[in-house]
Amino acid sequence: MLNKHKIGILAFALVSCTSISGCDSTSENSSAKNVSQPTLAPYPVARATDLTETLHGTEVADPYRHLEEDSAETQAWVKAEQQYGAAYLNAIPNKQAVVDRITHLWNYEKFSAPIERGQRNFFFRNNGLQAQSVLYVTDAGGNERVLLDPNKLSEDGTVALTGIDISEDGNTLAYGVSASGSDWQSWHFIDVATNKKLNDELQWIKFSAAVWDKNSSGVYYARYDEPKGGNVMADTNFGQKVYFHKMGTAQADDVLIFEQPEHPEWGFGIGVSDDGDYLLLYVSQGTDSRNRFFYKSLKQPSDVIALIPELEAEYQFIGNEGNIFYFKTDYQAPNGKVITIDIQHPEKTNWQTIIPESADPIDTVRIINNHLVVSSLHDVISKMAIYAMNGKKLQDVATPGQGAVAGPSGSAKNDYFYYSYNSYIQPTSTYKFDFKTGESSTYMQPKVAFDPNDYTSEQVFYTSKDGTRVPMLISYKKGLKKTGDNPTLLYAYGGFAISMTPRFSPATIAWLDMGGIYAVPNIRGGAEYGESWHQAGMFDKKQNVFDDYYAAAEYLIDQGYTNSKKLGAYGRSNGGLLMGAAVTQRPELFAAVLPAVGVLDMLRFQKFTIGWAWTSEYGSADNAEQFPALLAYSPYHNVKAQAYPATMIMTADHDDRVVPAHSFKFGAMMQAKQQGDKPIIMRIESNAGHGGGKPTAMQIDEQADIYSFLWQAFGLQLPSQIH
Repeated sequence: MLNKHKIGILAFALVSCTSISGCDSTSENSSAKNVSQPTLAPYPVARATDLTETLHGTEVADPYRHLEEDSAETQAWVKAEQQYGAAYLNAIPNKQAVVDRITHLWNYEKFSAPIERGQRNFFFRNNGLQAQSVLYVTDAGGNERVLLDPNKLSEDGTVALTGIDISEDGNTLAYGVSASGSDWQSWHFIDVATNKKLNDELQWIKFSAAVWDKNSSGVYYARYDEPKGGNVMADTNFGQKVYFHKMGTAQADDVLIFEQPEHPEWGFGIGVSDDGDYLLLYVSQGTDSRNRFFYKSLKQPSDVIALIPELEAEYQFIGNEGNIFYFKTDYQAPNGKVITIDIQHPEKTNWQTIIPESADPIDTVRIINNHLVVSSLHDVISKMAIYAMNGKKLQDVATPGQGAVAGPSGSAKNDYFYYSYNSYIQPTSTYKFDFKTGESSTYMQPKVAFDPNDYTSEQVFYTSKDGTRVPMLISYKKGLKKTGDNPTLLYAYGGFAISMTPRFSPATIAWLDMGGIYAVPNIRGGAEYGESWHQAGMFDKKQNVFDDYYAAAEYLIDQGYTNSKKLGAYGRSNGGLLMGAAVTQRPELFAAVLPAVGVLDMLRFQKFTIGWAWTSEYGSADNAEQFPALLAYSPYHNVKAQAYPATMIMTADHDDRVVPAHSFKFGAMMQAKQQGDKPIIMRIESNAGHGGGKPTAMQIDEQADIYSFLWQAFGLQLPSQIH
């Protein structure tokens, strides 16, 4: 199957960061007393200029634009901000107790579902606290050994795997790596039998996997031209091209398969059909959820054919039976449906609907054992069902609880498949479904240092400003009482059709152990209720996203969970934009706000790396009609002199997706305009990027800093020990 390909802000940064940890709801917690805030030292001063420009007749000031430049002045200011932020965080009493609790909870063995190729099985394992998970292989005789240990790629664990693909015969591993969290990848190859690294190497790859042909002779991939001068970490990326690399040859000899120089903004997701007969090209345009779809016959010499030439809807290739292609699409069906297209008669009048649209949005569809395995969302909760290839429903698949399902994974020829399940309070477990019995069995369940039965995760529904009904999952330790004064963390994203389904992090349990409440509203901009939910949070409707978030905060206060002095706001990437809006639009609603790797300058985001791709979600200040809406909420441009809540702005020096200049400019402006006594600090990581591949120790350290900052902002003292 060809997975959906998106350029820009992706979900992986969220998976490890959708939780915030805190302190325990034990007697130590309930007896915690309010503490006074320390006297703040003067902030590092960033030079403000009088730079202004006229955009569509409006004068716009940009006093900190010089922080976009990687100059000696910028570097000195960044270093000073790093030292200032670290000094504040390190001075919080008992922060080590938070580190210890998260570390204890994090330290359990983790496995992935197996990948079967040839006579071998491949899987990832982490012994608990390893910086990166290790790839193992099991041969036909059951002998297990390490195939690739990413922890040996660098001394500090900051070189990470970005993806793998294993040849059909199971003999060769292709793997991508990135350094310091950069989106730039290089791909390498290992002979599985000998564990010998091969000489083949592919460079200048972003937003692409390396996909094997069915003969295991080489890989298809997409790359950009090598940057010529300038700033590799900030220069814009256009003109992706598709190549074929034959094993044993140099990259310079790779065959160009497809390019569109007249459309430099097009990006290409790549797949090969299960029968090996077709190269599949998912043609994206920025982060638009719609896509074109092209294919090329591999059975005989052929041009690339545009099966879906227009950008009209989303089309995800599921599989094929000869010349009959199966797709999941939202064409005239915002919640998704399954159709077939005969590529010899591709006219829309010949399309056949196999599974029609329903009230529950379709999430994923796989062809396994000549069946359609469908995962969908019912009020954000996953459910699975199995259909015959003609669309007749055969059975539901019982899932372990009210959480999220990932997968299924398996080949078309298998009579079984694997899937994983987790929730905010239940760690990820892997299950195996057997078509012969129609039942699932536990394949892998981790042994963790807590009992999930000690916690609860409840779903509620609240009403947003315009009357829209919005779901929210609220997690806490059993026995917690609605005192109206509980420390609460409100996490959200709201964009790019990314559904915030439940996901486990051991750091979430630490937060609940501290007596905290962890709440995640499913605000508009995601795809929890299909494409219409997404579109209700795009372009000039972006304010709906912010209003949904504020309504969630007000619900938690009105229902007696917490109050504005004990409420923290946190979001990453597009969620960092949400935090920037929250702190500038509703500063009185929160005790602390944490924008992480956020898009904070809405007038210039399109000028850096892949930022241009997000104009399909946000619009562009270059467009006179879209400019007013962007200016109205752009966090950097809406900071004014007033009292703000405690704010920790988080970024990383190697983030080449949302470049750190967003956070630099916003942080400098916030510090200059703060009229209250609450801290505005910056947490700037070195040798890190947007979030992907971050080693375990860095993740734990980040979570501990977040929780400690929140606890301090709530006026509470951390206990010396958390259970």
